[in-house]
Amino acid sequence: MKYEDTIAAIATPRGEGGIGIVRVSGSLAIPIACQLFRPSRPVETDKLATHTLTHGHIIDISASDEVVDEVLLGIMRAPHTYTTEDIVEFNCHGGVVPLTNVLDLVVKTGARLAEPGEFTKRAFLNSRLDLAQAEAVAELISSKTELSSKIAIDALSGKLSETVNTLSDRLADLLAEIEASIDFPDEDLDFMKVETQLHATRAVQAELTCLLETATEGRIIKEGVNVGILGKPNVGKSSLFNALVTTTRAIVTDIPGTTRDTIEETINIGGIPINLIDTAGIRNTDDIVEQEGVQRSKDVLNKAELLLLMFDASQPLNDSDIELLQTATSHRAILVLNKIDLTTIVQPEILSNHCPKTCVVQTAITEDIGIDTLKTTIREELLGGDFSMGESPIVTNTRHQDALRRAHEALVEVIASLENEMPPDLVSVDLRISLDALGDIVGKTTTEDILDRIFSQFCIGK
Repeated sequence: MKYEDTIAAIATPRGEGGIGIVRVSGSLAIPIACQLFRPSRPVETDKLATHTLTHGHIIDISASDEVVDEVLLGIMRAPHTYTTEDIVEFNCHGGVVPLTNVLDLVVKTGARLAEPGEFTKRAFLNSRLDLAQAEAVAELISSKTELSSKIAIDALSGKLSETVNTLSDRLADLLAEIEASIDFPDEDLDFMKVETQLHATRAVQAELTCLLETATEGRIIKEGVNVGILGKPNVGKSSLFNALVTTTRAIVTDIPGTTRDTIEETINIGGIPINLIDTAGIRNTDDIVEQEGVQRSKDVLNKAELLLLMFDASQPLNDSDIELLQTATSHRAILVLNKIDLTTIVQPEILSNHCPKTCVVQTAITEDIGIDTLKTTIREELLGGDFSMGESPIVTNTRHQDALRRAHEALVEVIASLENEMPPDLVSVDLRISLDALGDIVGKTTTEDILDRIFSQFCIGK
């Protein structure tokens, strides 16, 4: 599909910077450049070689050829471009005024303003990228850690698409076999036996199950998690918070009740974006302000997906500690036994006796003991101890997860129909449902409404 109109947008973030880029894509891109660009060396703009940069100036032809900006013109000729159309990029001085002025001239000369994500949408509609790859562009731009960036790059390179297309081909072959048996029942043809159909369906279903199992870790890597630090006053919560944030963000004193409100900071632990929450010490108090802080600390129980429950190894457990240990039975948690550099009264085994299924990490925050072990434990608790990026793709997109789930459920029905010797017509209906669901991932069966919703989430200029 080729478009008649030409689109333009500022492709770099707004604000001051060394360079700002105005991107133009479409059949008028090079003619527009010919009208607005004056090269600093004798050369015809429309004769410039593809994928080259040329120095010159943008001229306002409606204002007596007034110089608008000094630029580098990049020309990329179809079809070997991001959109597969002719693209020009004006590398301007990075500032609101020069970029806006150049964009205004481009629009006056025949382009229109691009909609959010329209460059990538054209790349998809022109078959340069499938839909999963196009969505990976947005995920790469918004990635918060190196790990999420690597997963997005894998998806952009086609790892997920290749897997989905392979599974789709196998289901399509199976569907063709079944529909042939429906269309030609009296022909002397050697159709696939039901046992073979079952084996093929179960094999695809098993691979879909493996893909779906990566979705939980994928969401965590992409979106991050809330991790709350809870404990009674003066166990070292704010010291741990500062150690993980690697800056003095929370005030630390020996006075109980110093922290009176939750403090939050985003950090990266093992490739996982973590919103770390420091809380007020949980205890009974007559101070109205501290009471509010304690209540907010308890509210973190409902907000956090992982709790770091802290205990003072140099002090015997009290009722507040016991109450805190009880929360570990209903929440995902790590028990942090701090101040092991002091005279130790509480041993790890005492905490383990209360919460036998919860990991205990010993630390001395002020002496920088146990911090790395705690980071490793946090990552293992969130992603599993055996998580690694292998050959298989990792699902991070909620839309993809939903499509895989629908494909999987349809195959459950296929297997049940085959096992119960149901008519092949019913089998073929569910097989087609599964195929369509997989097609949604790469854009083979996606509606225009879904496309508009996906690309509207992109930044303008991409």
